Amino acid sequence: MTYQETIDYLYKQLPSYERQGAGGYKPGLQTSRELDNLFGNPHTNYRCIHVAGTNGKGSVSSMIAAALQMAGYKVGLFTSPHFIDFRERIRVNGGMIPRRKVVEFMERFAAMDYAGHPTFFELTSTMAMDYFAQCEVDFAVIEVGMGGRLDSTNIITPMLSVITNIALDHTQFLGDTLAQVAGEKAGIIKPGVPVVVGETVPETLPVFEQKATECGSRLAVAKQSPLVRLVRRYADRQVMRSEAFGSITCRLMGNYQVANVNTALTVIAELRRLGVNIVDDAVRVGIEYTARITGLVGRWMQVHDRPRVVCDSGHNVGAFPQVMAQLKRQRCRTLRIVMGFMADKDVTHLLAMLPRDARYYYTQASTSRSIKAAELAALAKQQGLVGKAFETVEAAYRQALADSAADDFIFVGGSMYVLAEFLPMVNS
Repeated sequence: MTYQETIDYLYKQLPSYERQGAGGYKPGLQTSRELDNLFGNPHTNYRCIHVAGTNGKGSVSSMIAAALQMAGYKVGLFTSPHFIDFRERIRVNGGMIPRRKVVEFMERFAAMDYAGHPTFFELTSTMAMDYFAQCEVDFAVIEVGMGGRLDSTNIITPMLSVITNIALDHTQFLGDTLAQVAGEKAGIIKPGVPVVVGETVPETLPVFEQKATECGSRLAVAKQSPLVRLVRRYADRQVMRSEAFGSITCRLMGNYQVANVNTALTVIAELRRLGVNIVDDAVRVGIEYTARITGLVGRWMQVHDRPRVVCDSGHNVGAFPQVMAQLKRQRCRTLRIVMGFMADKDVTHLLAMLPRDARYYYTQASTSRSIKAAELAALAKQQGLVGKAFETVEAAYRQALADSAADDFIFVGGSMYVLAEFLPMVNS
């Protein structure tokens, strides 16, 4: 197969939650274990750090990977979803998996004549672990796809488990209480393996404490003993004071990144405790230049000036309030918001958080999971929001840009899939 034929097969022939929603979701580890066995258990060739959580796991995974890379290690990074290129999901020292390696993996898989029926995520997570073994990485930072206990990545036994935070999301699969969701995320905690939890609330802390006790795992909660003590914000950076690491500069401008940095620093401190040599300078450079080192995009990311255009991937009731709070503090003539959601989100709740004095451009990503722009506009009108519906992300953004003066502010968000169609347009 050519690379494009391979990608078409992955996208169109395999069940995928990202594309189909519930119809593409298959919980359980049997297929992943079978695939892992077929490929010779590649994840046993390197040390793994397993990262779960409702929000922030992509940023935290990238910060950890960047710090390890700056410390001189070869580091694999598996994240999802991608925004522009499938190969964003699988990186070694920041470089995306080569196209030929994607094709070679699928050819090897086809030759095995496997009788099972893997999903898109089961096959791509196996691809990542196999590629990391080929590259002889020292560490692999593996981000959970959904949940934890039954996620395809949970076949690994990591040296460290990380859970960033808990909020209500994917409730049809993970449960409709914070304690239930925490129980699913806590499923990545393995016997004797230390665990770092970023943030807890009264409903979730006992869940993690009980699971850690059952597994005989040391538990560190980053928020309880924060390593970040003071934050000063500037136009292009956030400067944080840490007693353990000194002054930490973060170029990721979302206010929520402070909690992510605190979690990442706690992880690094735990890795040091486990004997991993990571000097302070590597930590500082890794955190400051995480996006450049790992290719992380879509986190309070400015893509245009005059008018200022920012996009963000926050898309659920855990992340959205923080993004909206930061958005409402922007000084501008007119705030314009290009917004689309997945239909399986709590759309009415999310709309209630939006600023009332903005102009809206409702849109939809080209996936069947999207709520239609016209339906979104109708729901928004009931909330007193003023705007128009556009059938494509490009049409919505182009109109917002055409309507804007130099001192306006345009925000694009609501869904990672909206950003997946927006970013290629502004990067072309």
